[in-house]
Amino acid sequence: MGLDNPIHIAFLLILLLLVFGAKRLPEMGKSLGSGMRGFKESLSGEGVQSALTAQQPAPTPTVAATQAAAPVAAPVAAPVATPAAAPAEPVLASVGEPATPAA
Repeated sequence: MGLDNPIHIAFLLILLLLVFGAKRLPEMGKSLGSGMRGFKESLSGEGVQSALTAQQPAPTPTVAATQAAAPVAAPVAAPVATPAAAPAEPVLASVGEPATPAA
């Protein structure tokens, strides 16, 4: 009554193949394996230190290479916006009535 019988394991594999398909099973196995590996590494704490030392910083581009690759346009002065004069009377309209212009 357990998974120690090879016929039970074969039956489960055939059932999984029918439900998920041949294309999806390797993807699911890979994601399950990487998840279990990450879980074990987080419990032991060994994988975090080796992963941090294995990462190398990306080289930063030099200033001359950046300027040669993408020329920058000269900044354009924007006109200063002045506050507009407030209308003498605000016009309020109801939802059902059309708005009337202020005179």
